[in-house]
Amino acid sequence: QVQLVESGGRLVQAGGSLRLSCAASGRTFGSYDMGWFRQAPGKEREFVGYISRDGGRTVYADSVKGRFTISRDNAKNTVYLQMNSLKSEDTAVYFCAAGLGVVIHLPNRYDYWGQGTQVTVSS
Repeated sequence: QVQLVESGGRLVQAGGSLRLSCAASGRTFGSYDMGWFRQAPGKEREFVGYISRDGGRTVYADSVKGRFTISRDNAKNTVYLQMNSLKSEDTAVYFCAAGLGVVIHLPNRYDYWGQGTQVTVSS
């Protein structure tokens, strides 16, 4: 069992930066692949990025590639999402998710989810 808690979301101006954190409970955090997803009002949850359990591989959605960076610190049971050059279309609730044997882009292949943190980008 893994519990995830996101933090760091807030209102920010376009062009600004934010760093989201996702803190995990449990001793087995390092066994899990981690993903970040987001959901805007009236839209489906969409893939943002992925990091492998050892941090050696990252994958990003085309919409955020070059602007967002995922990292993790397994000693601190935390995964991060650094977001730069934010745009109004990045406004959404951001979720972290953990899974074993995930299909990177598919939300339903992740086993555990946080409650989400709101990011609002004003233009």
